[in-house]
Amino acid sequence: MFTTVLIANRGEIAVRVARTCRELGIRTVAAYSTADRDSAVVRLADRAVHLGPPAAKSSYLNIPALIEAALSTGAEAVHPGYGFLSEDPDFAEVCEANGLTFIGPPAHVMERLGDKAMARRLMAEAGLPVLPGSTGVVTGPAEARQLADRVGYPVILKAVAGGGGRGMAVVRDGDQLAPAFQDTRAHARAVFGDDRLYLERYVDGARHIEVQVLCDRHGNAVHLGERDCSVQRRHQKLIEESPAPNLPRALRDRICAAAVQGALAAGYVGAGTFEFVLAPDGGFFLMEVNCRLQVEHPVTEMVTGIDLVREQLRIAAGEPLGYGQQDVVVRGSAVEARVNAEDPERDFVPTPGLLSEFTPPGGPFVRVDTHAYPGWVVGPDYDSLLAKTIAWAPDREQAVARLDRALAEFRIDGPGVRTTAGYLRRTLADPRYRAGRHTTGLVAAMAEETAV
Repeated sequence: MFTTVLIANRGEIAVRVARTCRELGIRTVAAYSTADRDSAVVRLADRAVHLGPPAAKSSYLNIPALIEAALSTGAEAVHPGYGFLSEDPDFAEVCEANGLTFIGPPAHVMERLGDKAMARRLMAEAGLPVLPGSTGVVTGPAEARQLADRVGYPVILKAVAGGGGRGMAVVRDGDQLAPAFQDTRAHARAVFGDDRLYLERYVDGARHIEVQVLCDRHGNAVHLGERDCSVQRRHQKLIEESPAPNLPRALRDRICAAAVQGALAAGYVGAGTFEFVLAPDGGFFLMEVNCRLQVEHPVTEMVTGIDLVREQLRIAAGEPLGYGQQDVVVRGSAVEARVNAEDPERDFVPTPGLLSEFTPPGGPFVRVDTHAYPGWVVGPDYDSLLAKTIAWAPDREQAVARLDRALAEFRIDGPGVRTTAGYLRRTLADPRYRAGRHTTGLVAAMAEETAV
């Protein structure tokens, strides 16, 4: 096992990684920007290294600075968290070239699966179901129109390098296709530095089901059950849970088996997530593969009792999983809600500011992953996530009620700061969600009903 790990990230995920490292007796190095000099992980880590100014390109995306921070502190491995460089094969290669272990899949695997169009083609060859659409990159609006006319509307345009719910556009008729293509390509170029797009059929009334997998370097692979991430706003997840409600056992087994099949075919190593669209008729189709830890990983940890960061570290150190699929048991139900510093009354605009009060909830079987504290300044430079609130119970009804209670207990205040906690409670109270009959269209439907 490693003795020192550099955490190449910030926020709650950096704190999350540091805690597991401490439990394993691993020294941690926090790499931070000027904006994060007083952050929770800087206080928690054994050492801290300043990367540069607040802009991500000068700090958390600055590969030379991160490598120097690792080498100068004696780190043997780098944990990238999620976002930033977590799925950058170039970063993984540079780490390896400098004698550092990148805690994630090999660079060549990330390169194949990080390119969404290539991943779609590879997984189809491995026997996984994919939605009708392009077999590779779509060159322009004319080709997109031909494809859309063939597979049928609605269709969705997606950035090859996309992630985090960004770089997507749903198109419902041919007249919308050319302008949507140009807009999505421009957005992809600006956000990801890569304007390549692909196209596939869009499924209305679908659910978003994803499967957590773990694969070691010895050819062993298991899944840790599935998560339902259907509560989304503009393709960005708000509430996640495990196991998925109202999912027949036979269908659950088929989806999870497909994820393991895909992981083995790709030569995957580490923790990864296979994301699927589940159609109303029960058909399921691979959307993409995420080669990193997911924001919603705590719900899987709560129902399986498996620390995913610990497993990432063990796998990266070359250890075998040490258990098989029959040893993974899902108990009870866990639900997670992301509390952001955003104003739901103003189209979820971020609300940075000084936190004069930050009192998270507590109680039995409630977990809060956060980096915030009273006196912390929520800045404009990064994602607005303040805390992830997770509740576990023996069944889904109790877990949802417990999460609602926890969200009601949150006390977050400061000049100009607003949060999404109240909005999340209203979503949990929706009868469609309570019945476990919600789809990816729930949030939009709620907005339309409120506007009437």
